[in-house]
Amino acid sequence: MSERTKTTEEKAVHKITAAECAALQKYLARHKAKAKPSVRFKVSKNGSVPQIEFDHPDKLVGGALLMDALATADEDFLNGIVDQIASASAHGQDIERGLNFMLSVIKGIEPRDQLEAMLAAQMAAVHVATMTFARDLAPVNISAFNKLTRTFAMQMEALKRYRSGAEQKVTLQHVSVAEGGQAIVGNVTQAPRENGQEKAAQEKAAQEKAATPPPTRPDTNVVPMPSMGESKEHDPLAVRRKSNK
Repeated sequence: MSERTKTTEEKAVHKITAAECAALQKYLARHKAKAKPSVRFKVSKNGSVPQIEFDHPDKLVGGALLMDALATADEDFLNGIVDQIASASAHGQDIERGLNFMLSVIKGIEPRDQLEAMLAAQMAAVHVATMTFARDLAPVNISAFNKLTRTFAMQMEALKRYRSGAEQKVTLQHVSVAEGGQAIVGNVTQAPRENGQEKAAQEKAAQEKAATPPPTRPDTNVVPMPSMGESKEHDPLAVRRKSNK
């Protein structure tokens, strides 16, 4: 082998960069997190009619894996939704590829019940229709394309609300109460804010109430003090002194 051939082979060897290495590590981490038994579809033609089968050596196991992916144990539901996504993906040239793509979208959403499986199938169908419009009809009918994209966003929001409503959330908070204070547990209704005039009137009424002395109660054990203008004859003390003399 000549020196020139060796140099060409050495140049053909690619050295992995740090970014490529990080991407490979992320891929392996995702693959490990998703590493669970799965199933695909295999489409064969029986004459002119496509025949959909499980791409698994054991048909019973393949059906169980597909039911698990669609969060169901009902064979009628399984057969119905498979027919529906097959019909939605039949517009392309490769039915098997389109069918497995829609199934991959559903499995990525990871439905937890039949309602979520149906919504995931609709999201897959809307996405396929949106991309078809983007390729063929978007310049002609931009309104329909915008409706499809908004529909997909609304479907995502509906799935989020459905899942958050099905979960029971418990929030624990640390509450510190100073000495003499009180902690309130439950719903607290805040009174509406008062306007400036009402607040000023209430403050004025409170000040007048504080300035008014409290009424005195009559006490029978208190001897009335004599006034300066009264004579000594009317003074009980003076009468008592005269009687003692």
